[in-house]
Amino acid sequence: MNAPEDHRQRTRYEEGGAPAPRSRDRDEQGRARNARPRDGLGRPLPYGSAGVARQPEGVSRTPDESLAEAQRLLDAGMPFHAHEVLEDAWKAAPEAERELWRGLAQLAVGLTHAARGNAAGGAALLGRGVAAIAPYAEAAPYGIDVGGLSAWARGLIGRVATSPEGGPAGPVSAAGAAPRLRG
Repeated sequence: MNAPEDHRQRTRYEEGGAPAPRSRDRDEQGRARNARPRDGLGRPLPYGSAGVARQPEGVSRTPDESLAEAQRLLDAGMPFHAHEVLEDAWKAAPEAERELWRGLAQLAVGLTHAARGNAAGGAALLGRGVAAIAPYAEAAPYGIDVGGLSAWARGLIGRVATSPEGGPAGPVSAAGAAPRLRG
């Protein structure tokens, strides 16, 4: 008779070369969730560390509430968390506004990468965010400053691309480099 198959997630190696089992964090529906603590820029910390409270997912907010909460988080130097708020807005937005909210979320993630010192990733996401919000420049809803955000993103791309010495720039201050979402 064959032994039952072991379906546990294996990510580490046990003595003797066999993978060591590690249970995965799951929600009530069985979807994978990572309960590992995170820092203010969303980077994972060791289990048991004091982390920054995560943004709850799937929160229903009005566009004005989403913008206010995202701005508060950006100003606090937590662009990863602002991205979570903007992502909820993107998923809940009417079809005609989805690209705007997706672009705003990409700008927040671009700032996250720039603050982590990932210049290439930051520049790529900032560029995608600018492209996504550009069609809304003439009639941006909710007082969103598309022109100002585009100029901010292009400036940050230039800033993280090279240092005054000519090499790649280091991380930026997330709070110091935070944009204004509204004019």
